[in-house]
Amino acid sequence: MKNVTSRRQMLSASACGFGSLALADLMTRQAQAATPSSSLAQPATHHLPRARRVIFLFMHGGPSHVDTFDYKPRLQADDGKDLPYDLPTAAIDAKLKLLGSPWKFKQHGQSGLWCSELMPHTARHLDEMCIIKSLHSRGQSHGQAVSMLNTGSDNLVRPSVGSWLSYGLGTENEDLPSFVALAPSTGHGGPRNYGTAFLPAIHQATAIGSNGKLGDAQVKYLNRGDLPPAEQNRQMDLLQTLNRRHLDRAGQDQQIEGAIEAYELAFRMQQAAPQVLSLDEEPQHILDLYGVGQEPTDNFGRSCLLARRLAEAGVRFIQVSTGNVWDQHSNLKSGHEKNSLKTDQPVAGLIQDLKQRGMLEDTLIVWGGEFGRTPVVQGANGRDHNPQGFTMWMAGGGVKGGTSYGETDEFGYYSQQDRVHMHDLHATILHLMGLDHQRLTYRYAGRDFRLTDVAGRVVTELFA
Repeated sequence: MKNVTSRRQMLSASACGFGSLALADLMTRQAQAATPSSSLAQPATHHLPRARRVIFLFMHGGPSHVDTFDYKPRLQADDGKDLPYDLPTAAIDAKLKLLGSPWKFKQHGQSGLWCSELMPHTARHLDEMCIIKSLHSRGQSHGQAVSMLNTGSDNLVRPSVGSWLSYGLGTENEDLPSFVALAPSTGHGGPRNYGTAFLPAIHQATAIGSNGKLGDAQVKYLNRGDLPPAEQNRQMDLLQTLNRRHLDRAGQDQQIEGAIEAYELAFRMQQAAPQVLSLDEEPQHILDLYGVGQEPTDNFGRSCLLARRLAEAGVRFIQVSTGNVWDQHSNLKSGHEKNSLKTDQPVAGLIQDLKQRGMLEDTLIVWGGEFGRTPVVQGANGRDHNPQGFTMWMAGGGVKGGTSYGETDEFGYYSQQDRVHMHDLHATILHLMGLDHQRLTYRYAGRDFRLTDVAGRVVTELFA
């Protein structure tokens, strides 16, 4: 008589096999998810892009929206009076007394957009700009808000915006990184704000300078030194052979893969980067346009001009940072004027230079800080943090110039009309670059992550 295996016995005996099949399928899915991002090769976009690159001008510390682009006649009229509603949180160290802006506002250009006298150079380009006056975000403190602006999370380690764009789009120039951070901060999260978190390491920014200072504008440790090229090639071949053998033994490992690709990129950058990072060939009228060679604009002017050169060379995402200088809890007038004198002309120069080169139409400029400032006074003459309502602006890259979108309340405290959350801003930036924020995902720790988490809408009203 034949031995007949019952269905119950078959399932019991093969249970471990099902686990192996499931594990194999999971590993295959993870490998497939990682494959497009394991190098800087250009994958396809989700839809037709309006922009090819992004230059993010990060005003670290939080410039005051009610003193720059968000004109509030009621705030001016009620200067010194009590705020007629409660403060948003007890954590704010401010009085209920309203503080009118010490700067006059006027309308500019054909669009008639408002700008204060604090930004006279930028004001000449308002017809190129879309001013978003209804931003709101999470994070009452700098650390939270800076992380939210740069990574979409106020408390968890997540990939930065530039890393997501690098992962989704790759680079247009294989001899340069797809993401460069100019003078990034070492505080308020530091490298986390331009890092990759769980994305492959190749998508982390190459940092040049720190804390708002560009320095010598060189990539550290890139110089080949005194070694002849042939000897360096032999060393590189040996090093990468050892790395790949290690990877073969270890199996799939993002850290090893990232190291291999970083070495290869650095090797290629030795030829391409020095020429791109040098301003020696720039004519004098362009240096003057950015304020290079004169104070107080030299440092930030160099950063903005270098951003244009990197964009021209095919870098996808360039972040230009000031130091944490816009944080005027006291001495608002002298502090903001000092910051404006350093940055206003270079920012305007960047817009004009991109426009005259025909690059503005496919280069998205984003300007802003991690939050705005309160319309009520802090101390004798300062303003506290305000993530409840603030202003950022965009120019070029397919946005509608000469327009403003959204409103804060009549004092400038709360985002009120056509509100734009930070997730919405990120979704919009990705869309302009040809990426669907809901489809740009990476599988990690058992689920698909994205820049906008489970939120975000594309603000199509900003598009030209």
